[in-house]
Amino acid sequence: MDHPYEKYRQEVKAALESKLEEFALLGYGTVTESELWNFFLTKKWRKPNEEVRIYQIVSDIMSLKPSDYMTFATVESLKAPNWFTNEGAEQLKELLK
Repeated sequence: MDHPYEKYRQEVKAALESKLEEFALLGYGTVTESELWNFFLTKKWRKPNEEVRIYQIVSDIMSLKPSDYMTFATVESLKAPNWFTNEGAEQLKELLK
């Protein structure tokens, strides 16, 4: 199922790029636009507002602090499969082929 805010992505692209430039200036230059967008869809806008206005979306983007994003990214990386379990070992074998 697509997120209802997905239709606004192109319209707020400039705000996303501005936030990525800010992150790069602060030393977080490895964050991509799709990773940042995924943060908003899965964390910030988990419960979408049906009557959202574009200025509210831009405000959410511009008010994001790098620490909030990095906390999210850290938690998501900890949810990744454990390479030392049976399931993780199989995935590791596939990667190393």
